[in-house]
Amino acid sequence: MVGNWLKTTVLMAAIVALFGVIGAMIGGKGGMILALLLGGGMNLISYWFSDKMVLSMYRAQEVDATSSPYLYGIVRELAAAAALPMPRVYIIDEAQPNAFATGRNPEHAAVAATSGILQLLSARELRGVMAHELSHVKHRDILTSTIAATMAGAISALANFAMFFGGRDDEGRPVNPLAGILVALLAPLAAALIQMAISRAREFEADRRGGEVSGDPEALADALAKIEAYARGIPMASAEAHPETAQMMIMNPLSGGGLAGLFATHPPTAERIARLRAMRRGGY
Repeated sequence: MVGNWLKTTVLMAAIVALFGVIGAMIGGKGGMILALLLGGGMNLISYWFSDKMVLSMYRAQEVDATSSPYLYGIVRELAAAAALPMPRVYIIDEAQPNAFATGRNPEHAAVAATSGILQLLSARELRGVMAHELSHVKHRDILTSTIAATMAGAISALANFAMFFGGRDDEGRPVNPLAGILVALLAPLAAALIQMAISRAREFEADRRGGEVSGDPEALADALAKIEAYARGIPMASAEAHPETAQMMIMNPLSGGGLAGLFATHPPTAERIARLRAMRRGGY
Protein backbone atom coordinates (compact mmCIF):
# COMPACT_ATOMS: atom_id res chain seq x y z
CA MET A 1 0.00 0.00 0.00
CA VAL A 2 2.79 2.44 0.93
CA GLY A 3 4.59 1.62 -2.31
CA ASN A 4 1.50 2.42 -4.38
CA TRP A 5 0.94 5.73 -2.60
CA LEU A 6 4.61 6.68 -3.08
CA LYS A 7 4.42 5.83 -6.76
CA THR A 8 1.24 7.82 -7.20
CA THR A 9 2.75 10.82 -5.40
CA VAL A 10 5.79 10.77 -7.67
CA LEU A 11 3.63 10.51 -10.77
CA MET A 12 1.39 13.37 -9.66
CA ALA A 13 4.49 15.48 -9.04
CA ALA A 14 5.56 14.65 -12.60
CA ILE A 15 2.25 16.01 -13.91
CA VAL A 16 2.73 19.28 -12.04
CA ALA A 17 6.33 19.50 -13.28
CA LEU A 18 5.14 19.00 -16.86
CA PHE A 19 2.67 21.81 -16.28
CA GLY A 20 5.59 24.04 -15.28
CA VAL A 21 7.65 23.11 -18.33
CA ILE A 22 4.84 24.07 -20.68
CA GLY A 23 4.32 27.31 -18.77
CA ALA A 24 8.00 28.13 -19.18
CA MET A 25 7.69 27.38 -22.87
CA ILE A 26 4.87 29.89 -23.18
CA GLY A 27 6.22 32.68 -21.00
CA GLY A 28 9.66 31.95 -19.52
CA LYS A 29 10.05 31.99 -15.75
CA GLY A 30 6.93 34.05 -15.29
CA GLY A 31 4.93 31.61 -17.37
CA MET A 32 6.33 28.68 -15.42
CA ILE A 33 5.37 30.20 -12.07
CA LEU A 34 1.91 31.09 -13.36
CA ALA A 35 1.42 27.56 -14.74
CA LEU A 36 2.52 25.97 -11.46
CA LEU A 37 0.13 28.21 -9.51
CA LEU A 38 -2.62 27.34 -11.97
CA GLY A 39 -1.83 23.65 -11.59
CA GLY A 40 -2.00 23.93 -7.81
CA GLY A 41 -5.29 25.77 -8.05
CA MET A 42 -6.70 23.11 -10.33
CA ASN A 43 -5.68 20.46 -7.83
CA LEU A 44 -7.66 22.27 -5.14
CA ILE A 45 -10.68 22.64 -7.43
CA SER A 46 -10.45 18.96 -8.32
CA TYR A 47 -10.27 18.05 -4.65
CA TRP A 48 -13.46 19.87 -3.72
CA PHE A 49 -15.53 19.51 -6.88
CA SER A 50 -14.21 16.42 -8.70
CA ASP A 51 -17.38 14.40 -8.27
CA LYS A 52 -19.67 17.17 -9.53
CA MET A 53 -17.39 17.89 -12.50
CA VAL A 54 -17.23 14.31 -13.75
CA LEU A 55 -20.87 13.45 -13.09
CA SER A 56 -21.90 16.57 -14.99
CA MET A 57 -19.73 15.56 -17.96
CA TYR A 58 -21.61 12.26 -18.16
CA ARG A 59 -25.05 13.76 -17.42
CA ALA A 60 -25.44 11.25 -14.63
CA GLN A 61 -28.78 11.10 -12.80
CA GLU A 62 -28.86 10.35 -9.08
CA VAL A 63 -31.08 7.48 -7.96
CA ASP A 64 -32.22 6.12 -4.62
CA ALA A 65 -33.90 3.10 -3.12
CA THR A 66 -37.21 4.14 -4.66
CA SER A 67 -36.14 5.06 -8.19
CA SER A 68 -33.61 2.24 -8.64
CA PRO A 69 -33.97 -0.37 -5.88
CA TYR A 70 -31.93 -2.96 -7.81
CA LEU A 71 -28.70 -0.96 -8.20
CA TYR A 72 -29.10 0.96 -4.96
CA GLY A 73 -29.64 -2.24 -3.00
CA ILE A 74 -26.49 -3.85 -4.39
CA VAL A 75 -24.37 -0.80 -3.56
CA ARG A 76 -25.87 -0.53 -0.06
CA GLU A 77 -25.11 -4.18 0.68
CA LEU A 78 -21.51 -3.93 -0.55
CA ALA A 79 -20.87 -0.61 1.22
CA ALA A 80 -21.91 -2.21 4.49
CA ALA A 81 -19.66 -5.21 3.82
CA ALA A 82 -16.72 -2.86 3.12
CA ALA A 83 -17.48 -0.72 6.21
CA LEU A 84 -18.04 2.34 4.03
CA PRO A 85 -20.53 5.19 4.27
CA MET A 86 -23.30 4.81 1.71
CA PRO A 87 -22.14 6.65 -1.45
CA ARG A 88 -24.47 8.50 -3.76
CA VAL A 89 -25.60 6.32 -6.65
CA TYR A 90 -26.01 7.47 -10.25
CA ILE A 91 -27.13 6.03 -13.57
CA ILE A 92 -25.71 7.24 -16.89
CA ASP A 93 -27.92 6.95 -19.95
CA GLU A 94 -25.37 5.25 -22.20
CA ALA A 95 -25.72 1.92 -24.01
CA GLN A 96 -22.07 0.98 -23.48
CA PRO A 97 -21.63 -1.18 -20.36
CA ASN A 98 -19.36 0.66 -17.93
CA ALA A 99 -19.08 2.10 -14.41
CA PHE A 100 -16.89 4.40 -12.33
CA ALA A 101 -16.50 5.96 -8.88
CA THR A 102 -15.65 9.56 -8.04
CA GLY A 103 -15.37 11.93 -5.07
CA ARG A 104 -12.70 13.27 -2.74
CA ASN A 105 -13.04 10.70 0.07
CA PRO A 106 -15.33 7.90 1.29
CA GLU A 107 -17.61 10.42 3.00
CA HIS A 108 -18.13 12.35 -0.25
CA ALA A 109 -18.14 9.56 -2.83
CA ALA A 110 -20.39 8.56 -5.68
CA VAL A 111 -20.64 5.48 -7.89
CA ALA A 112 -22.14 5.52 -11.35
CA ALA A 113 -23.23 2.78 -13.73
CA THR A 114 -24.45 3.02 -17.29
CA SER A 115 -27.88 1.80 -18.31
CA GLY A 116 -26.03 -0.59 -20.62
CA ILE A 117 -24.22 -2.38 -17.81
CA LEU A 118 -27.46 -2.80 -15.85
CA GLN A 119 -29.02 -4.54 -18.84
CA LEU A 120 -25.99 -6.69 -19.67
CA LEU A 121 -24.82 -8.14 -16.36
CA SER A 122 -26.43 -10.57 -13.98
CA ALA A 123 -26.92 -9.49 -10.38
CA ARG A 124 -23.88 -11.53 -9.34
CA GLU A 125 -21.69 -9.88 -11.99
CA LEU A 126 -22.98 -6.41 -11.17
CA ARG A 127 -22.06 -7.00 -7.52
CA GLY A 128 -18.52 -7.74 -8.66
CA VAL A 129 -18.32 -4.48 -10.63
CA MET A 130 -19.74 -2.38 -7.80
CA ALA A 131 -17.35 -4.04 -5.34
CA HIS A 132 -14.50 -3.00 -7.63
CA GLU A 133 -15.72 0.60 -7.64
CA LEU A 134 -16.22 0.69 -3.89
CA SER A 135 -12.67 -0.56 -3.41
CA HIS A 136 -11.53 2.57 -5.25
CA VAL A 137 -13.59 4.59 -2.78
CA LYS A 138 -12.24 2.79 0.29
CA HIS A 139 -8.62 3.26 -0.72
CA ARG A 140 -9.09 6.82 -2.03
CA ASP A 141 -8.06 6.00 -5.58
CA ILE A 142 -10.92 8.14 -6.87
CA LEU A 143 -9.32 11.43 -5.82
CA THR A 144 -6.00 10.59 -7.47
CA SER A 145 -7.60 9.53 -10.73
CA THR A 146 -9.82 12.60 -10.96
CA ILE A 147 -6.97 15.01 -10.30
CA ALA A 148 -4.84 13.19 -12.88
CA ALA A 149 -7.64 13.44 -15.43
CA THR A 150 -8.15 17.15 -14.76
CA MET A 151 -4.45 17.92 -15.01
CA ALA A 152 -4.02 15.87 -18.18
CA GLY A 153 -6.82 17.80 -19.86
CA ALA A 154 -5.28 21.10 -18.77
CA ILE A 155 -1.85 20.08 -20.02
CA SER A 156 -3.28 19.31 -23.45
CA ALA A 157 -5.02 22.70 -23.52
CA LEU A 158 -1.82 24.51 -22.52
CA ALA A 159 0.19 22.61 -25.11
CA ASN A 160 -2.25 23.60 -27.85
CA PHE A 161 -2.03 27.21 -26.67
CA ALA A 162 1.77 27.05 -26.94
CA MET A 163 1.58 25.73 -30.49
CA PHE A 164 -0.96 28.22 -31.83
CA PHE A 165 0.17 31.34 -30.00
CA GLY A 166 3.83 30.60 -29.60
CA GLY A 167 5.93 31.34 -26.55
CA ARG A 168 8.52 33.81 -25.38
CA ASP A 169 11.67 33.50 -23.33
CA ASP A 170 12.53 35.55 -20.25
CA GLU A 171 13.63 38.49 -22.42
CA GLY A 172 10.43 38.53 -24.45
CA ARG A 173 11.89 36.98 -27.60
CA PRO A 174 9.80 34.42 -29.51
CA VAL A 175 10.87 30.83 -28.96
CA ASN A 176 11.63 28.41 -31.75
CA PRO A 177 8.26 27.55 -33.38
CA LEU A 178 9.45 23.97 -33.88
CA ALA A 179 9.86 23.67 -30.11
CA GLY A 180 6.29 24.82 -29.67
CA ILE A 181 5.04 22.16 -32.06
CA LEU A 182 7.04 19.48 -30.26
CA VAL A 183 5.63 20.55 -26.90
CA ALA A 184 2.09 20.46 -28.33
CA LEU A 185 2.65 16.93 -29.61
CA LEU A 186 4.67 15.44 -26.75
CA ALA A 187 3.06 17.03 -23.69
CA PRO A 188 -0.33 15.29 -24.09
CA LEU A 189 1.50 12.03 -24.75
CA ALA A 190 3.55 12.45 -21.57
CA ALA A 191 0.40 13.26 -19.60
CA ALA A 192 -1.30 10.16 -21.01
CA LEU A 193 1.66 7.95 -20.07
CA ILE A 194 1.57 9.31 -16.52
CA GLN A 195 -2.15 8.59 -16.33
CA MET A 196 -1.51 5.09 -17.67
CA ALA A 197 1.02 4.34 -14.95
CA ILE A 198 -1.38 5.54 -12.26
CA SER A 199 -4.38 3.70 -13.65
CA ARG A 200 -2.82 0.32 -14.39
CA ALA A 201 -1.56 -0.14 -10.83
CA ARG A 202 -4.80 0.93 -9.20
CA GLU A 203 -7.04 -1.18 -11.49
CA PHE A 204 -5.22 -4.38 -10.58
CA GLU A 205 -5.50 -3.52 -6.89
CA ALA A 206 -9.19 -2.59 -7.19
CA ASP A 207 -9.88 -5.91 -8.92
CA ARG A 208 -8.23 -7.82 -6.11
CA ARG A 209 -9.86 -5.84 -3.32
CA GLY A 210 -13.22 -5.91 -5.09
CA GLY A 211 -13.04 -9.68 -5.30
CA GLU A 212 -12.39 -9.79 -1.56
CA VAL A 213 -15.28 -7.44 -0.72
CA SER A 214 -17.80 -9.33 -2.85
CA GLY A 215 -16.42 -12.71 -1.83
CA ASP A 216 -16.74 -13.78 -5.47
CA PRO A 217 -13.76 -12.76 -7.65
CA GLU A 218 -15.04 -15.06 -10.41
CA ALA A 219 -18.10 -12.82 -10.74
CA LEU A 220 -15.95 -9.78 -11.52
CA ALA A 221 -13.89 -11.86 -13.95
CA ASP A 222 -17.07 -12.89 -15.78
CA ALA A 223 -18.30 -9.29 -15.77
CA LEU A 224 -15.04 -7.99 -17.27
CA ALA A 225 -15.21 -10.58 -20.05
CA LYS A 226 -18.76 -9.54 -20.92
CA ILE A 227 -18.05 -5.80 -20.70
CA GLU A 228 -15.06 -6.02 -23.01
CA ALA A 229 -16.94 -8.09 -25.57
CA TYR A 230 -19.83 -5.62 -25.74
CA ALA A 231 -18.07 -2.30 -25.09
CA ARG A 232 -15.84 -2.60 -28.16
CA GLY A 233 -18.80 -2.29 -30.51
CA ILE A 234 -20.73 0.40 -28.64
CA PRO A 235 -19.33 3.95 -28.66
CA MET A 236 -19.71 6.14 -25.58
CA ALA A 237 -20.23 9.72 -26.67
CA SER A 238 -19.60 11.27 -23.25
CA ALA A 239 -16.25 9.52 -22.89
CA GLU A 240 -15.19 10.39 -26.44
CA ALA A 241 -15.92 14.06 -25.64
CA HIS A 242 -13.83 13.85 -22.44
CA PRO A 243 -11.11 11.25 -23.14
CA GLU A 244 -9.06 12.34 -20.13
CA THR A 245 -11.75 10.76 -17.90
CA ALA A 246 -11.53 7.34 -19.56
CA GLN A 247 -9.13 6.07 -16.91
CA MET A 248 -11.87 6.35 -14.28
CA MET A 249 -14.03 3.67 -15.91
CA ILE A 250 -13.80 -0.01 -15.04
CA MET A 251 -13.12 -0.63 -18.75
CA ASN A 252 -11.57 1.73 -21.31
CA PRO A 253 -14.63 3.33 -22.96
CA LEU A 254 -12.83 4.87 -25.93
CA SER A 255 -12.92 3.61 -29.48
CA GLY A 256 -9.12 3.90 -29.66
CA GLY A 257 -9.10 5.96 -32.84
CA GLY A 258 -6.96 9.06 -33.27
CA LEU A 259 -5.63 10.88 -30.22
CA ALA A 260 -8.22 9.19 -28.01
CA GLY A 261 -6.09 6.06 -28.16
CA LEU A 262 -3.42 7.82 -26.11
CA PHE A 263 -5.69 7.54 -23.09
CA ALA A 264 -6.08 3.75 -23.16
CA THR A 265 -4.98 3.57 -19.53
CA HIS A 266 -6.34 0.17 -18.52
CA PRO A 267 -4.28 -3.01 -18.20
CA PRO A 268 -5.09 -5.93 -20.53
CA THR A 269 -8.46 -7.41 -19.67
CA ALA A 270 -7.18 -10.95 -20.16
CA GLU A 271 -4.55 -10.40 -17.47
CA ARG A 272 -7.11 -8.89 -15.10
CA ILE A 273 -9.39 -11.89 -15.60
CA ALA A 274 -6.53 -14.37 -15.11
CA ARG A 275 -5.52 -12.71 -11.83
CA LEU A 276 -9.10 -12.76 -10.55
CA ARG A 277 -9.55 -16.43 -11.40
CA ALA A 278 -6.26 -17.18 -9.66
CA MET A 279 -7.71 -15.78 -6.41
CA ARG A 280 -9.90 -18.86 -6.21
CA ARG A 281 -6.73 -20.93 -6.06
CA GLY A 282 -5.23 -18.71 -3.38
CA GLY A 283 -3.05 -16.48 -5.55
CA TYR A 284 -3.21 -13.20 -7.42
